[in-house]
Amino acid sequence: MSNPGRSPRPSGWGGGEEPLLVSGDAALAASWRDQARQGLGQGAFLLVLAATATAAAPGISAAGSTPESRRLTAAADGELVALGPTAPRPHALPPLPAGVSPALISWVVLEQLRLARRMVNAGLDVAPAVDHEQAPGCQPAACLSTGRALPLQQVRDLLRWGRDCGRDWVRRQAGALLVVGECVAGGASTAAAVLRGLGVDEDGLVSGSLRQPPHKLRRQLIAQGLQRSGHPGTALELAAAVGDPMQPLVAGVILGCGGMAPVLLAGGSQMAAVLALAMVLARDCGQPVAPLLRSTALGTTRWVAREPGSNLALLLERIHGQLGLPQAPLAMASGLNFSPCTHPALRDYEAGYVKEGVGAGGLAIVASLAGLSNLRLARLCDQAMDRMDRVRE
Repeated sequence: MSNPGRSPRPSGWGGGEEPLLVSGDAALAASWRDQARQGLGQGAFLLVLAATATAAAPGISAAGSTPESRRLTAAADGELVALGPTAPRPHALPPLPAGVSPALISWVVLEQLRLARRMVNAGLDVAPAVDHEQAPGCQPAACLSTGRALPLQQVRDLLRWGRDCGRDWVRRQAGALLVVGECVAGGASTAAAVLRGLGVDEDGLVSGSLRQPPHKLRRQLIAQGLQRSGHPGTALELAAAVGDPMQPLVAGVILGCGGMAPVLLAGGSQMAAVLALAMVLARDCGQPVAPLLRSTALGTTRWVAREPGSNLALLLERIHGQLGLPQAPLAMASGLNFSPCTHPALRDYEAGYVKEGVGAGGLAIVASLAGLSNLRLARLCDQAMDRMDRVRE
């Protein structure tokens, strides 16, 4: 993840707004933001793509209108992040009930900040047709309801790969900001399953791609999965039973960075589950938890943070209490608002049809830290939609 060394803040930008504090101590959050700003010049974006057959369950996801289209979601989003809205892309964006993929937001921010990017296939049905790396195994997960989502050895290999990635990052780019995003259709449900397996009462708190999260259906799938798995005894066994490939890989990145660099987990409920998994794994191997909590923050959108059908702040509070963490996890939300946009697909975000994904919320926060106002970012997304529409015509 080398960086071309160009300034992340082009001339002519106005001041960016501070993100909204969702969870954690305000002074610690301010300290994290200062470190992130200092580390932004050599920062990078790591996008982890994965798949779970959970996404094929009717009524579980809106990351594509049909189960078949959801098999292509991660590949299409990865290609949009890599190639942008006007270049020919091998996989078309899956049709959505409303709105446009949050990968568009991510691309706009990455281009504006000139952030280096790295894409990893952790286990997909269909790989993106752009440069990317393949993590060990590269096998998508079975439905969480089977209780046998992934082979345990694959989970161990993904954790090891992620840990090596984090260690390499702090060795090569000491103090640089690492933003980690994900794209896993059905991943909010595997997140809820892992949290439930860790003893966290997540029912009704986890968000998702649907306008109204499918809490009842998730509850049924999770109960089936945990029962069929025999209620795993370790965190890794739990991830293998009901998780997805992204989770152990990103948990490994957190552990590998070891509190030596600011890490932004760009996402909402799914990254909350990853953070919880990482904290349990750290304790299991005798790694201090406090430095990881100080250096790692969740970054999402206000569409997730203020969603009526979920509650990220309460979810993190319960993770804090259930796991007995020394401090509440840090979480922030971008104030990005698409109300002024001319494109209905962007205004659909304000109606709750699209909320987060592909690192969009975290990258919007990074843009704000770099001095890009939310209004300017919204206008740039509007312009990107103009370009995408012209290509469609």
